[in-house]
Amino acid sequence: SLIFDGRSVAVAADGTVLAVGAPFEEDLLVVDVAGPGPPTPGPGAAGRFGLDEMDGVHQALALGLRDYARKCGFRKVVLGLSGGLDSAVTAVLAADALGPENVLGVYMPTRFSSDLSRSEALSLVKNTGIQFKEIPIDGIFSAYLDHLAAGLEGLPGDSTEENIQARIRGNVLMALSNRFGHLVLATGNKSEFAVGYCTL
Repeated sequence: SLIFDGRSVAVAADGTVLAVGAPFEEDLLVVDVAGPGPPTPGPGAAGRFGLDEMDGVHQALALGLRDYARKCGFRKVVLGLSGGLDSAVTAVLAADALGPENVLGVYMPTRFSSDLSRSEALSLVKNTGIQFKEIPIDGIFSAYLDHLAAGLEGLPGDSTEENIQARIRGNVLMALSNRFGHLVLATGNKSEFAVGYCTL
């Protein structure tokens, strides 16, 4: 929730920006402010102060993830791949922050999973170079439904079944985390967090 975003600034008395540190990384600037005549803008005075907004958000998220993982003693992370946008963005950020060899994407299909979801997940893996594992969960899902049949009283299916799938996937990811020592990354977005709904 708190990162140090760099971009330290040296400013002359007249307000001229003399130098700007690199964003979201360590940097060293040497600025001569006592030389004869008016100060001369140094390296980085132009072009490094502002960032494209999306590039800045990307760098901030990658830095936050990298720092959190390292400071908590994690070298590798694991996340669920659905073929959707949220898991794709999370996977790309993780690969950039930690290196693709340290990111495990897990695809967990059920009878409701489409061929397109799988092909999108595999395309993401190919494009990012992250590690991949496929663990079908339809057997677990069927067992849940069998055991819950009486309790659900034969009512037609709704979001209940969808949420059972999500919880099974969360348990699978936590099992992999426990066994291999990976940090589990949630792939929810801010809208989901705001209303208290996010798939692990």
